[in-house]
Amino acid sequence: MSEMGKFLILIGAMIVFVGVALTLIGKVPWLGRLPGDLLIKRKEIVIYIPIVTCVLLSILLSILLVFLKR
Repeated sequence: MSEMGKFLILIGAMIVFVGVALTLIGKVPWLGRLPGDLLIKRKEIVIYIPIVTCVLLSILLSILLVFLKR
């Protein structure tokens, strides 16, 4: 039963982390508007491809996971 408790605590912590991250990401004005992010505007269509933002977040999450594994 203790394994189930640990699992539920982990899931709860992950939900809290994602909630806090989603709340704070909206307050970072440059996130999503970095040089290298593609924005294509046509008459009625807007296509946004956040290439550099995805790479930056991937690098940051990789570094965070390396430190958490230690």
